Amino acid sequence: MLKTPAIVVNVKTYAEGTGERAVELAKIMDEVSKETGVNMVIAVQATDIYRVSQSVDIPVFAQNIDPIDPGSHTGWTLALAVKEAGASGTLINHSEHRLKLADIDECISKAKKVGLTQIVCSNNLSTSKAIAALDPDVVAIEPPELIGGDISVTTADPDVVRNTVEEVKKINGNAKVLCGAGVKRKEDVRKAIELGTEGVLIASGVVKAKDRRKTLESLAEGILSAK
Repeated sequence: MLKTPAIVVNVKTYAEGTGERAVELAKIMDEVSKETGVNMVIAVQATDIYRVSQSVDIPVFAQNIDPIDPGSHTGWTLALAVKEAGASGTLINHSEHRLKLADIDECISKAKKVGLTQIVCSNNLSTSKAIAALDPDVVAIEPPELIGGDISVTTADPDVVRNTVEEVKKINGNAKVLCGAGVKRKEDVRKAIELGTEGVLIASGVVKAKDRRKTLESLAEGILSAK
């Protein structure tokens, strides 16, 4: 299970988070996590899971798995494969890789079977409620129109964050809730915690930052100041 509150960084397919640059970022996150005591997770491309997991102590997540069992599925991503590569969890249904609800259910099941923590992304309240009923470890609310922008969801639409926390907890008291989309500053992180979430999901705000260590230290301050 994901230790919270947490900062989860998704490197997507940015050049700054590919190959050895993914390792470099993961090492910085590992160091900042140990220095501050703030939980951090990095989600990398499947091709980088092994090298990153061998280099750091923080959890390494896959960015996606497919709803398949071992067999004839060329080009698909198997839950068992990312687990064997060193992943301890996976994102599911990111807005850039959406799945049907039935496939989300299957992915959650496949992940649980091999011991992968699941962070299942949602784009709105109704979808969050449907996902919560599937019993994932974590639901992450990310309005897609705010992803990659400069305005955090905690500022643009705090109600969707607050309401998601309330509704998810009603349906599944064991599920944790993260929020993302436009989260880039320590104030955004602190507000996310104050709204009831147990952490944030961040991408470009860290991966493409000029000073990634300084940015991560600032975001960690947002977690610590909200405690």
